Amino acid sequence: MFRLAGTGLGLAVFGAGVVACGPGDEADASGDSSTPGADKNGDGSTPGADKNGDSFTTPPPGTAPEPLWKAEAANNGVSGTEALAVIGNLVLVAGDPLVGRDIASGKAKWSRAGVTTPGAKLIVGGGTLYLASAEYDGDVVGLDPATGKETWRSRLGKEYDQPRPIAADDRHVYVLAGVLEKDFSSPTNVIAAIDTTSGRIAWREKRDAGTEEYGITATVTGERLVYTDFRKNVTVRDTATGRQVWTKKLSTSNYRHFAVHKDLVILAEGRRLRALDLAGGKERWSLATDEFSIFKDPHVVDGVLYASDTARSMWAVDPDTGKQVWRNEDLLESAQAWQFAKVGDTLYGATTFDKDGGVHAFDVKSGKLRWTYNDNTGDNKEWYVMAAGNRLAVTHGKRIYALPAV
Repeated sequence: MFRLAGTGLGLAVFGAGVVACGPGDEADASGDSSTPGADKNGDGSTPGADKNGDSFTTPPPGTAPEPLWKAEAANNGVSGTEALAVIGNLVLVAGDPLVGRDIASGKAKWSRAGVTTPGAKLIVGGGTLYLASAEYDGDVVGLDPATGKETWRSRLGKEYDQPRPIAADDRHVYVLAGVLEKDFSSPTNVIAAIDTTSGRIAWREKRDAGTEEYGITATVTGERLVYTDFRKNVTVRDTATGRQVWTKKLSTSNYRHFAVHKDLVILAEGRRLRALDLAGGKERWSLATDEFSIFKDPHVVDGVLYASDTARSMWAVDPDTGKQVWRNEDLLESAQAWQFAKVGDTLYGATTFDKDGGVHAFDVKSGKLRWTYNDNTGDNKEWYVMAAGNRLAVTHGKRIYALPAV
């Protein structure tokens, strides 16, 4: 278990557009499938942007902007909420090959085939992208996001089956792994932390019998690792020791995104949003939507909690108190948003499985819908959106787009 030489190099030159190739790497290949807009300016800049690509023309009210560029992506739709990542000036989409694209131009800076397992989540911590090894050898690998080159590798041990990263911070990468029996079955599993400096196991804790290795959503906040699972549990552990601080039973399975705000864990639990105290799990507030409706994934963006519900309304909530800031109920013809990003005075929401969905743009103060971008493919796959400076990284099915944040 060791840290490979050159780890700091990729991070130091990340913004410089350095391209590095190794075995299985392909950078800026001539077969790049990105498709920028027509070069009407005659200098390579995209229409609607200045020569540096830093400003965009706002479209008329109700009109969605055109993509600045688009490209094919290898997303297989099984990476859950961590299928899209923006790291520095690069955007990555989970899949094989894994490709790092420049957010401004759409150009592939690097490409790695066979680098991880199908459905692997893009887990980033301390400037490193952590993935399960594609060799199914029990290793966890770390890549420099700037170059795609491997900079780190470790393993739990041969008695564990295929550890999968679920979260990471500056000190540890947190993994789940099955415990191998003599018959090679793994009826039980462990959660463990691997030290990212030494590659050694910092701690490992056996989970309760009956818990599953899949359906886990996790995040790190300060000294706490928080995760939910298929078995209707929310659990908090100490990041330094692995000690279980508390666990609480939920009324529904929660394997989607949840929010952490200050000392609160905020989850969608059926028709209620619930805020639990991070220290002990006590409920601090609860907010209900309409009967027969349920909340989608909550997100806290710039100190405001946003969530949609299946009654097709959008909520803005004070995450400290659970008090409603605004609610837009004029969205009966619009798909429900589940993931949010904010740039300036606009809130962007990526929709769930709906062929008429896309990326919604809302006025952040009133919640009024400004426009919806849809690629008109008829694909009912889930949409993803992340802010990248004054651009939006958007993925839908096996396509990736850059939209101006206007």
